[in-house]
Amino acid sequence: SCFRLLCSLLIPALFLSGILCVCLVVLLWGIRLWIQQRKKQLTSAGKDGKRPLLVAFFHPYCNAGGGGERVLWCAIRTLQKKYRNVTCVVYTGDRDVTGEEIVEGAFRRFNIKLIHPVKFVFLEKRYLVEASLYPHFTLLGQSLGSAFLGWEALLKCVPDIYIDSMGYAFTLPLFKYLGGCHVGCYVHYPTISSDMLSVVRNQDTRFNNAAFITNNPLFSKFKLVYYYFFAFMYGLVGSCSDVIMVNSSWTLNHILSLWRAGACTSVVYPPCDVQTFLDIPLEEEKSTTEYSIVSVSQFRPEKDHPLQIRAFAKLLKEKRLGQQPSLKLILIGGCRNQQDEERVNNLKHLCEELGVSNNVTFRINIPFEELKRHLAEATIGLHTMWNEHFGIGVVECMAAGTVILAHNSGGPKLDIVVPYEGHTTGFLAENEDNYAETMAYILSLSPEKRLEIRENARRSVHRFSDQHFEETFLLSVEPLFK
Repeated sequence: SCFRLLCSLLIPALFLSGILCVCLVVLLWGIRLWIQQRKKQLTSAGKDGKRPLLVAFFHPYCNAGGGGERVLWCAIRTLQKKYRNVTCVVYTGDRDVTGEEIVEGAFRRFNIKLIHPVKFVFLEKRYLVEASLYPHFTLLGQSLGSAFLGWEALLKCVPDIYIDSMGYAFTLPLFKYLGGCHVGCYVHYPTISSDMLSVVRNQDTRFNNAAFITNNPLFSKFKLVYYYFFAFMYGLVGSCSDVIMVNSSWTLNHILSLWRAGACTSVVYPPCDVQTFLDIPLEEEKSTTEYSIVSVSQFRPEKDHPLQIRAFAKLLKEKRLGQQPSLKLILIGGCRNQQDEERVNNLKHLCEELGVSNNVTFRINIPFEELKRHLAEATIGLHTMWNEHFGIGVVECMAAGTVILAHNSGGPKLDIVVPYEGHTTGFLAENEDNYAETMAYILSLSPEKRLEIRENARRSVHRFSDQHFEETFLLSVEPLFK
């Protein structure tokens, strides 16, 4: 009788599940047909009667001044050079500026001039991917938010080829299965990584792991389960990409373990404008009365500017014991929003607390020429982000002729600050004491020895040039155009 009861419940349940699955498949197929119909209505033939191939980049913050944006504009310029019948589209949430201003900003900040006009699709729901909207379950919230933002993008413009250039992997299945597009992505940083899982597993406190979770074993277990579930979902959506480009060996290792799509994954180093920096004459230092230490990175929490300021304060404290040349720290970076501006104010307060305000200068959203001048005059280039996925700022510092001091992890450790032809190209450090000691050591070297390191670093950065990026990028995206 128990078996009969079980059968009488199970068979209708299975039947109902089957009907629901069929309904879902029919619904999704209907949506796909409707979207294809919209595509025909929204696109028109070009002057030669042929419909141009639409290549769309999903980059909601395309007007920000970071390395990710440099990749975007270089990728667009590369496609414009190679393909005649291609129209590039950028999905952006920067509704406070015009398309012309965005393109002009790309030229001003990155020295990149596009060959043909770009079509901009302005999205209204960018707030859905803002971290501030999700005080808890931020990763999941932002990812689901990106899927809704992707849906808005798909309804406004249906491309032939879709490339996520900002790390919103949850948009990929949307464009592939509903939009019927060839899909690719350029991954700067995995949304979740095994490092993040180990931070929670070891109950370690980092910027993304609150102390109240660290101190409670139950909360830590729950967060670990949540992270594993998210990693599984992230792997599922990422693996549907036809072409996967990653920016470094560090990112490659994580994406291969999460997405398991090795056959279509390749490393495409981001384009660094090394030639412009290599044009700076490399001479032995003239001034011995003042040394400047320059940091180039956006004012985001993971960049760890407080570590730079504390290490610099420690260096100054030790230097004051003797009659040494004066030192100044110049923090150069982009501010994207009010949160970034508040972060800069907090850093200024930290400088006051440590008594180094007179020695620290903040330069925010500066033009390219000014950045170049600061790097030309600097002795040390400073970078402190833990597990930086690549580090365009690190490459720029090396190309400009500064002696680089970066974090002993991620891209700088695996790809950039590595010996070149057996010679030193820079230095790595891990904590406040390390950084202070290494800065002191670099400053103690003779100008001749520093010049030798700077020359080695310069020779090593050619593999990160715009030209090298263009070649590897075109090779990687070729399957999308077949």
